[in-house]
Amino acid sequence: EVQLVESGGGLAQAGGSLRLSCAASGFTFDDYTIGWFRQAPGKERKGVACISSSDGSTYYEGSVKGRVTISRDNAKNTVYLQMNDRKPEDTAIYYCATEGQGYSGTYFYGWFFPSWGRGTQVTVSS
Repeated sequence: EVQLVESGGGLAQAGGSLRLSCAASGFTFDDYTIGWFRQAPGKERKGVACISSSDGSTYYEGSVKGRVTISRDNAKNTVYLQMNDRKPEDTAIYYCATEGQGYSGTYFYGWFFPSWGRGTQVTVSS
């Protein structure tokens, strides 16, 4: 069974840094592209960044480029999302997800992500 557990969220002021973690189990982690998504209050869930399984290539949503870095540690089955210069508009629930083999799930940068964690809340105050 695929399990994804996010951690590292919380309440903080704008301008600082934050690192979210996603611990994965139940599948061959090295073989799967992993993504981070977020859902702000009253808005749809959207992709933030993803990192491929093949060569570790990274992809970012336009509004976070330059402030966010996604990385993975295959030895620890963990993906990270480093967020710098946090802004109030970053306030959201952050989810990690793993790609699937079919065409179901949320689409982002060429992959479909059907399996999700429960999310971690990030709140940034101005």
